[in-house]
Amino acid sequence: MSSLETTDHGFAPATTDRSAATEAIVSRQAQEVQAAMVVAKRFPRDENLAYSKIMTACHRKLLAENAEYEYPRGNEKVSGPSIRLAEVLAQHWGNLDYGVMELEQKDGASQCLAYAWDLETNTRRSMLFTIKHERHTKKGSYRLTDPRDIYELVANNGSRRVRACILGIIPGDVVEAAQLQCRKTLIEGEKRPLKDLVREIIVAFNDGFQVTQTMLEEYIGCKAEAFSMNDYIRLRNVGKSLKDGMGKREDYFDVRATESGPTTKTEEKFKAQQGSGKTTEQPKKETEKAGDPVDPPIDDPELSFE
Repeated sequence: MSSLETTDHGFAPATTDRSAATEAIVSRQAQEVQAAMVVAKRFPRDENLAYSKIMTACHRKLLAENAEYEYPRGNEKVSGPSIRLAEVLAQHWGNLDYGVMELEQKDGASQCLAYAWDLETNTRRSMLFTIKHERHTKKGSYRLTDPRDIYELVANNGSRRVRACILGIIPGDVVEAAQLQCRKTLIEGEKRPLKDLVREIIVAFNDGFQVTQTMLEEYIGCKAEAFSMNDYIRLRNVGKSLKDGMGKREDYFDVRATESGPTTKTEEKFKAQQGSGKTTEQPKKETEKAGDPVDPPIDDPELSFE
């Protein structure tokens, strides 16, 4: 077992790589949770009530919009509940202790602990991990020295581990039911026609990420006129992943589709204005090399993948 990993039954055993201060923090955390277990036994959760609260929370549109993520991994598309949905599940399931702690900073890196603990069943998931104080950009990597930048880096990476720990504790059928309810909320909550939503998301992808309608159609597998509400939700999840930097445009779409594909509505409008003598801002062109991420902010007020 690695010194940076734990078992499903508790914290990893002490190793020479961990300082006395780290051991003290881990020990204190374990004692606090053990004391909370006594209270949890006296006031056990009502699973039916907890399930009802989770389903009620999933009726909120803002939560539903941010309930899932999607990103590429190899030749597969990975999707699942987001940290926001995981937090709601943990809050309403009750008698859970979860979070992330920075144990120590040493040699330009932070050693952290993410955990989730069911205080009733004594089921625990924890994860020790190390984060280097570095930020990676298109022009290369550089070291972080500002405490605020380091804190944000640790928090962002820690939230993903906390999500995995929480989802390892909450029953899988409850998680799936919450995801289905969030999708249903999005479908039933849209009062505008689907064709208007599809048109807006095509414009948002084109203006924000230089992803054309042809590329979107190849990704979904049908013409835009045949997009369903589920396809629209999938594209929203992809847009959020691109905006958050979890994936690059080339991970999802075939950029070569623009070479032989039809012109977009933005380009058609630009050509029409040129023919009438009007001047306007030239549409964005694809100047980035294949493999470089393209993630400028989206200015469309109707759809921002938030």
